[in-house]
Amino acid sequence: MIITRTPFRISFFGGGTDYPVYYKENGGAVLSTTINRYCYISLRHLPPFFEHKHRIVYRRIEQVTGVDQIVHPSVRECLRYMDIREGLEIHHDGDLPARSGLGSSSSFTVGLIHALSACKGKMVSKMELAEAAIHVEQNMIKENVGSQDQTSAAFGGLNKIIFNGSTGHHLQVMPLTIMMERLRELENNLMMFFTGFSRFASEIAEKQISETPRKMKELDEMRSKVDEASAILTGEGCIDDFGRLLHENWLIKRSLTNKISTGEIDDIYEKARREGAIGGKLLGAGGGGFIIFFVKPDYQRRLKEALGLLHVPFRFEHCGSQLIFYEPEALE
Repeated sequence: MIITRTPFRISFFGGGTDYPVYYKENGGAVLSTTINRYCYISLRHLPPFFEHKHRIVYRRIEQVTGVDQIVHPSVRECLRYMDIREGLEIHHDGDLPARSGLGSSSSFTVGLIHALSACKGKMVSKMELAEAAIHVEQNMIKENVGSQDQTSAAFGGLNKIIFNGSTGHHLQVMPLTIMMERLRELENNLMMFFTGFSRFASEIAEKQISETPRKMKELDEMRSKVDEASAILTGEGCIDDFGRLLHENWLIKRSLTNKISTGEIDDIYEKARREGAIGGKLLGAGGGGFIIFFVKPDYQRRLKEALGLLHVPFRFEHCGSQLIFYEPEALE
């Protein structure tokens, strides 16, 4: 039996510049953190007593005789990528719902590749995990995804992630050097809510990707805010400036396409601002899911009551994808 635990992420700044269509020509950067909410993948060899070869359990149950029959795109392509020939039983459990803006699909892919690597007796680095997951999602599944979610899930922590152009090593992960008191101050000023609106990130991202050539100025500005935000967190000034920068970034992001926000989300955002939030952002590609606000502790109860949404407390985490249980005897 093998079990991996892979965190979800919150992206603060630079989202959109992590798409290859942008960073291969311009270079991209994001500021993001992983949180203590996780995707769990458990895996074992399936004994040869069943009509099916693979059993995959997530929101549905698949029992198939070959990899090509697997409906779940990440499971199918990860098994192909890892050249898995033995029968497997794979279970997925998540702390938070999918399609909600926390990079859950990429956490799944990273966690599954991690588990499959362990199944083959291989130890993989965080960089190898990130690059493998990016390849599977972008080149094999052909999803409209960027490269930050896989990297955040693999590495964990509060990082500035640099996406270089078409030459050289295209990923650089730079952990922010920040005092623990400052980190706790940031955590204590953030609130996350579930808007309850389901959305498909790939469809929204497809629209944003198609608009990229016409939105270079906006994306350049969003990329520049990564350095501004990093300077705020590593400096000694008022941390409220981080919230104000979130608000500026939100105004730019929602202008990228008409699919990023909705009338309902705009109403939630404006109500939050009236109740004391300095800034905020919709997480992920947009269209719904989770939203975060930067709000001082004195205003947080009032904000929670005014919004009437499900509040999801969290803390930052710093480990990334981990192998939390490995019992090779059970794989024989």
